[in-house]
Parts: sequence; C-alpha cells; structure tokens
Amino acid sequence: MSVRLQLAIMVGLMINAILFGIGIVTVLSIPVLADNAKYSIPALVVACFVTTPFVAWFMAPRLRLRYWQEREQGNKQQPI
Repeated sequence: MSVRLQLAIMVGLMINAILFGIGIVTVLSIPVLADNAKYSIPALVVACFVTTPFVAWFMAPRLRLRYWQEREQGNKQQPI
C-alpha cells in the first residue's frame, strides 16, 4: 500500500463528511430540493461517495512533508 493511498483513505473520510455537510445544508435550504428530500438526499449521498475518492487522491500528495519542503525551497530560490 503506497503512502499516497494511505493518506487518501484517511483524508477521504473527512472529505466525505465535509462534502455531505455542505450538500445537506444546500439541499435543506433550497425549498425545491427540501420538498423532494426523499430523492435529493440519497442522490447527495451517492454523489458524495463518488466524488470523495477523486478529491482525496488529489489532496493526498499535498499532505506529505516532502511536498512542503520542495515548495519552501522553491520559494527561497525565487528573487523577491
């Protein structure tokens, strides 16, 4: 199991919670979606499960210390 996959799994749970929280607030605050909540909430859950792995895979390399060290070194080399 690669480090990127491990980070993606750990971050994926938090990303899923955030996406669901944003989505449920949106669904319940829009009257048209709130009226059809029995359809829109399951669709929201599916959408969150589908998008979470992609967002987590995109964010995982940025959580590694190596990424920040390279980024800081790149900033030091650029003239101000």
